[in-house]
Amino acid sequence: MKKYILSVIVLAIACSISFAQDEETTSEPIYGLFESGILIDQQTGVVYDERTLEFIIQHKFGNMDNGISDLWGIYAPGANVRLALNYVPINNLQLGAGITKKNMYTDLNAKYTIFEQTTDNSIPVAVTLYGVAAIDGRDASTLETGQVVDTQGESGTPVDISFGDRLSYFSQLIIGRKFSDRFSLQAGASFTHYNMVGMEYDHDVVGAHLGGRFKFSNQSSIIFNYDLPLKIKSISEQTDWDTFAKPNLSIGLEIATFTHAFQIYAGSANGILPQDMMLYNQNSWSNGGPAFGFTITRLWMF
Repeated sequence: MKKYILSVIVLAIACSISFAQDEETTSEPIYGLFESGILIDQQTGVVYDERTLEFIIQHKFGNMDNGISDLWGIYAPGANVRLALNYVPINNLQLGAGITKKNMYTDLNAKYTIFEQTTDNSIPVAVTLYGVAAIDGRDASTLETGQVVDTQGESGTPVDISFGDRLSYFSQLIIGRKFSDRFSLQAGASFTHYNMVGMEYDHDVVGAHLGGRFKFSNQSSIIFNYDLPLKIKSISEQTDWDTFAKPNLSIGLEIATFTHAFQIYAGSANGILPQDMMLYNQNSWSNGGPAFGFTITRLWMF
C-alpha cells in the first residue's frame, strides 16, 4: 500500500510539474522577428497586425567611385527612388503598391505569413512568401531599339511593344529565426522572370538571399543583406556570363521605434525592385564601389 501511495504522489507531482511547464511555454508567436518589414534591399518575414498601413521611402544615391568630387555619390547622377504603400487587410496578408524612378516601374506586391516562430519553439522558424509584379513604364521608343527579346516574339525581336512585354515578376520564400532579443537571421530562395529583356540577358534567374540584424541597443541595430543570382546553365540562354548580374552586398545601421524605422546603409546594387537587382545589377564593392542609401518606414494602425 505504501508503494502504491508513493507512486500516486510521484505521479501527481510529475503531472503538476508538466502542467506548470506547459503553462509557462504556451505556444505564442514571437514578437519582433525584425524591426521592419524591409531589411535594406530585402523583405523580412514581418507582416504587421491587421489594418496596419505602411508608407515607405527608399532612396539610393550614385556610386562612390568619384570620391569627394561628388560627395561620394550623394551629388552623383543616377540616383534611384521608390515610394510605396502597404496595407494589411487581414491577419498574415500584406498587399502593396509602389513606384520607382529607374525604368519608371510601377509594382504590385503581396506578402503572406505561412508560419510564425513560436515562443516554445514548436515552430522554430518563421516562413513567409513574397511576390512582386512590375510594369516597365518607359516610353515605347526607349524599348523599341532592336536590342530586346520577347519571349514569343517573331525572330526573337518584337515589332510592337505590348503591355505583356513590360511585365516582370519576382517570387521569394523567406525563412527567418529570432535567435535572441538581439540577433535575427533570415535566408531565402527566389525566382525572377522578365517577359522581355535585352538579347544579352536571360529571361529567368534563380537567386539565394541572406540577411540579418544585431541589436546593440533598444532602438539601434547593425543590419546586412546579401543577394546572390545563381549561375544555372540549364535555364540560361547565354553562351557566356558577361552580363550576368553581380551579387548585392549591403551593410547598414537601423534606428527603429514602434511606428518608425530608419535605415542608412552602403550597398552595391543601384536597383530597388528585387527583380531588377537580380537580373541587371553590374555594380560591386570592388568595381565602382558601393552607394549610400536610406529607407524610411512609417506605420499607422486603424
